[in-house]
Amino acid sequence: MTEPAQPRRSAPAHRKDKDAPLIADIRLLGRILGDVIREQEGEGVFGLVEQVRQLSVAFRRDDDQGADRALKRLLKSLSGEETVKVIRAFTYFSHLANLAEDRHHIRRRQIHERAGSSQEGGIDVALARLRWAGIAPQAVVQTLAQSYVVPVLTAHPTEVQRKSILDAEREIAQLLAARDDIGARAQLYNSARDILTPREIAANEAGLRARVAQLWQTRLLRVSRLTVADEIENALSYYESTFIGEIPRIYADLEQQLGDSGPVASFLRMGQWIGGDRDGNPNVGADTLRLALRRQAEVALRHYLGEVHALGRELSLSARLVQVSPALLALAEASGDVSAHRSDEPYRRALSGIYARLAATCAVLTGAAPAHVPVAVLPAYDSADAFLADLRVIEDSLLSHKGAAQAAERLHALARAVQVFGFHLATVDLRQSSDQHERVLAELLAVARLEADYAALDEGERQRLLLRLLCDARPLRVLGAAYSAHTCAELSIFETARALRERCGRDAIRHYIISHTETVSDLLEVLLLQKETGLLHGTLDGDCHADLIVSPLFETIEDLRNAAPIMRAYYALPGIAPMVRASGAEQDIMLGYSDSNKDGGIFTSNWELYRAEIALVALFDELNAALPGQGIRMRMFHGRGGTVGRGGGPSYQAILAQPPGTVRGQIRLTEQGEVIASKYANPEIGRRNLETLVAATLEATLLQPTKPATKAFLQAAAELSEASMAAYRALVYETPGFADYFFSATPIREIAELNIGSRPASRKAGQRIEDLRAIPWGFSWGQCRLTLPGWYGFGSAVQAFVGAPGKDEKARWALLRKMVRQWPFFSALLSNMDMVLAKSDLQLAKRYSELVTDARLRKRVFAAIEQEWQRTMDALSRITGERERLAHNSALARSIRHRFPYIDPLHHLQVELIRRWRAEPGNERVRTGIQLCINGIAAGLRNTG
Repeated sequence: MTEPAQPRRSAPAHRKDKDAPLIADIRLLGRILGDVIREQEGEGVFGLVEQVRQLSVAFRRDDDQGADRALKRLLKSLSGEETVKVIRAFTYFSHLANLAEDRHHIRRRQIHERAGSSQEGGIDVALARLRWAGIAPQAVVQTLAQSYVVPVLTAHPTEVQRKSILDAEREIAQLLAARDDIGARAQLYNSARDILTPREIAANEAGLRARVAQLWQTRLLRVSRLTVADEIENALSYYESTFIGEIPRIYADLEQQLGDSGPVASFLRMGQWIGGDRDGNPNVGADTLRLALRRQAEVALRHYLGEVHALGRELSLSARLVQVSPALLALAEASGDVSAHRSDEPYRRALSGIYARLAATCAVLTGAAPAHVPVAVLPAYDSADAFLADLRVIEDSLLSHKGAAQAAERLHALARAVQVFGFHLATVDLRQSSDQHERVLAELLAVARLEADYAALDEGERQRLLLRLLCDARPLRVLGAAYSAHTCAELSIFETARALRERCGRDAIRHYIISHTETVSDLLEVLLLQKETGLLHGTLDGDCHADLIVSPLFETIEDLRNAAPIMRAYYALPGIAPMVRASGAEQDIMLGYSDSNKDGGIFTSNWELYRAEIALVALFDELNAALPGQGIRMRMFHGRGGTVGRGGGPSYQAILAQPPGTVRGQIRLTEQGEVIASKYANPEIGRRNLETLVAATLEATLLQPTKPATKAFLQAAAELSEASMAAYRALVYETPGFADYFFSATPIREIAELNIGSRPASRKAGQRIEDLRAIPWGFSWGQCRLTLPGWYGFGSAVQAFVGAPGKDEKARWALLRKMVRQWPFFSALLSNMDMVLAKSDLQLAKRYSELVTDARLRKRVFAAIEQEWQRTMDALSRITGERERLAHNSALARSIRHRFPYIDPLHHLQVELIRRWRAEPGNERVRTGIQLCINGIAAGLRNTG
């Protein structure tokens, strides 16, 4: 394949210079892919690929209608076999372009660092800003000691990558990095006329060719639906490649930059939903929870075993040459290592004992054997803290006897990893829908003859009953009674959680998330289920504490509006506040971005989230003021998706745009779908993304860059929200036939059939927008390049706002411009819309609309979408003063410039194949082609999920 067509407007010289290595990498990978296609499939297939590319580029760049007609004729003439091969070519090019872009991102960052000019979002920039603001390093350390920053990986049905593909691509990324290293050395050695560099370059290219050929011969798609076990393994690959190695390095950098201000607490940790998220997924249960934590423990322990073994090789210090501490000597004596060869090497002997105990721990928790046979049989560690204590003995001895250099390398990183990951690797959240808890309790109460029809009780009656039962020490279950499979399965989750916490530590499972929280009784029900299964200790009217933090999830617009009133009523109940304080004084509240957007559109979703956060902060400030010194720490858990329409977008800006006082060192946020691969598959990219979370949290907490919005700003946002929601709902929920349009003009039906997730795409059978999950909703709009959930309604809202009767239009435009300059919430929201609109393409979207067989419906709906798109584009331009999209996002602009010419053919091919499939379903080659297109487009857009 050849390099992408150049844009019509030539880039400035400095941009061309900066992008030259990226263009070179793309050309290299494209050439290698083209060679592989020629070799594997022949010149004919390669020629078809080039013909499709050239016609697609002409259609995009020049709006050439002749090219459009020729492209349609060509695509219709292709056989199913030819079509699949062409699609595979463009799909793999999208994957390879991603790798080249990631490498260039790292390259540019290294150039900035060497030049001494750090980039925004880095920890060094955040700490410098704190120093400029007069905040001492000790204050930063104290803040971090009270902080809790957790990205939470979730599995959702838009993760389309196979682990086999990810593994091969990681190797290509490593070869590209090595190529940069070779190039740097070549510049150094050329003056000495070194003759080895060409050989190294040739070997590197041979490696790339082998890996690209491997990709071409590897199946992109799964032949069976993804299981929860598969999702667990996919997620664990990111821990192995990125998190378990890079997070300790972040801590090391922090401590180095903070100097002698004291050790930094382990505030940055990892969370996981996979294996514990039952909401809408019948395949998740007690068995998947056990599997998740067993495999997580195995990944953590294998890492520790490998590092302890490596330390044993490195710490060959002889007692004849150095002194050691008495504690270290005692650890060596207790190791069971009696080898004469190591008799004077106490560190090695101590590490032999630690390895033996870790091996025993691995056997107990996972059933797995270590890579190396231990020198002795020793008891397993009863906790990660006990393992850490042994490492501290080694560390203290080294530091006390001129061994600081040895301690600073592998040992410090290992100790930090144990602090962060323990024996559980990541905290697994439990999640279930509130109506399922109601079902369980209704059955328990009916069998116990305490309440014949719990579901019929009103909210007040439910609360009184639940509070009375929480004050009763007796269990609800009747000995020997038969319960439904559903009730047994739900109770088994709680019981399994209790057992796993005992085995793996309390941090293994900490949060219980209640989807669709709509009433106070929804929270009380989970407390009662904890009591029933031994996770709540004592009674609510006495000494009482709960093992799991009960975390409500407020999702819809109405739920968000009720969030603060529900939490106020909950904490007003007798015994609740004392119970929470006794349980750790933490209250997580999760805010759902996906359903609120699907419910009311992007602006209203963001506005209601903003309002809910402000109200919740005010509530907990009020509660804590009433009991000084006994406060409850409220932590927001942001249910962000991959797409902007589901809360996606840059995390750094998103955190800084939070309402004042809502971060305070505490934040959890989900990472979903393709975004996980995009952000964390490459270790260096992953580290950068983790650093931005830390940097933004520090800045938001200590600098408090977000000032309270003015009354005029808040009033304007309220008016924009009302008009935006009205416009959005008028299209999605009030336009006759809109659901038919959506199910025809997007690949939603084909997505539902793709084996890309362990849960169904819709909550119920049928074609109601209300029943569709928010994730495939946003994914489908991205596939057809309308990205509608990320912008629709804003243009109409601005039009209504500036043209409101009796208002000064010029003054209102001026107010909107002032808001984008001074209010981070508004600025970040518009920046995200700008990004989404840059990725949209009405020409391609119109091609998808041709799949709607009802011509009147097609024209009516697409015309409405097209008009709103133009209104939104115009509104953004007038407010920001930028006529072009991505004026302030050069990295994404560069990405689009180099990437989209190769994504466009996939769209044209997808439309043609969907037309064939719907006309004559059953052709497996056509179905495969559609699914390959979905994969390639998702990879190319990178934030579909």
